[in-house]
Amino acid sequence: MTDADTTLPDSTEPTFELDHIVVENDDGPNECAIFPPEAEETELLTAWISAHEGAYVDLESMH
Repeated sequence: MTDADTTLPDSTEPTFELDHIVVENDDGPNECAIFPPEAEETELLTAWISAHEGAYVDLESMH
């Protein structure tokens, strides 16, 4: 393994984009679904992350 294999990039910018929607549930906590914006419909069945309300924080609060 070389140093190049273990070094983090200089930029903290993401290397890809994600989109999200908030799913409002009547019988439970709201959920935020995060997914790649260019994903095909069949890919969206497996290429997403879900977080329940209260399990995530505002990005600005993480400075």
